[in-house]
Amino acid sequence: MEPLKKYFKRYFIDAMSSMAAGLFASLLIGTIFKALGMIPYLSILADIGGFAQAMAGPAMAAAIAYSLGSHPLVIFSCAAVGYAANQLGGAGGPLAVFFIVIIAAEIGMLVSKKTKVDIIVTPFITILVGGLLSIFCASYIGALVGFISTFIGWAATQAPLVTGIIVSVVIGICLTLPISSAAICAGLVLTGSAVAQGSSEGLAIAGAAAVAGCCAQMLGFAAISFRDNKWGGVLSQGIGTSMLQMPNIIRHPQIWIAPTLTSAITGPLAVCVFDLRMYGAAINSGMGTCGLLGPIGIILGWLDPANAYPYDVTLLNWVGLALICFVLPVVLSVIFNEILRRTGLVKDGYMKLDN
Repeated sequence: MEPLKKYFKRYFIDAMSSMAAGLFASLLIGTIFKALGMIPYLSILADIGGFAQAMAGPAMAAAIAYSLGSHPLVIFSCAAVGYAANQLGGAGGPLAVFFIVIIAAEIGMLVSKKTKVDIIVTPFITILVGGLLSIFCASYIGALVGFISTFIGWAATQAPLVTGIIVSVVIGICLTLPISSAAICAGLVLTGSAVAQGSSEGLAIAGAAAVAGCCAQMLGFAAISFRDNKWGGVLSQGIGTSMLQMPNIIRHPQIWIAPTLTSAITGPLAVCVFDLRMYGAAINSGMGTCGLLGPIGIILGWLDPANAYPYDVTLLNWVGLALICFVLPVVLSVIFNEILRRTGLVKDGYMKLDN
């Protein structure tokens, strides 16, 4: 039993925690740069953000290999493996990177420093194994995420109440998992924008519900983990990613209850009460408060004349946006989490982020 705990911690706690840091240091910080690049005269920051986002696969891979205690040549070689796995995995790219890099790094370590031509053998074996796994397996891992996409596509055709609940919960969960909620939303074109082919009211509703679910996860975790992580945790999760909590979720799944229940409430409220619709870029539907791109996407959909937003934007919409994206995720998650704490299901330290 003890060896099993050791390997569980090595691969699903340490490796996943480092992977989340790698994702934050590339894709997510790049997203924040891109958001800042929207400010007049700061467009150069958007270019910097694009460069950072492009390195998501290598950054995650290097972080995973480092967490496993790999030798330098193995870590450097895993950067190429991470790029391949992330590209070929599609919306499931981060998940493909996680599994494939672990295998490639461990096999690379079997030959690392074992020969006099280590500088050739180690990268050759590491990249060969990782490259082959990426070519033959990454797309299948991505296909698993495809089932989620199919389900979301079905949900987008249902009544607004049903769409609001299902899409908000599922996309919110995807945001926290090591898969790309943004890629799922972009692939399904969850927007009613006039520039999106095949756009419909159902997709605009689903896009708004997705924003609600993502905000609930990010700000929900930021708020309920404040005891453990203070303001650093608020910033890293609130404008970064709730995926940082995945190692803790694996240890204590019950900490996921409060943000998920919150998303089940804010999703239908967003689309049925406050009439929020996503007419901005579809990718923003899966971003939540990362770089504030979720609410920014909704606002740009309201204001961009190219979209021909079909409704009058009212005070109710603006109040709803503030409540759904910022206020309710914090208030509801704290209430639900306090109930869990009083029952003993959640305790101090359960959501402590690794430094």
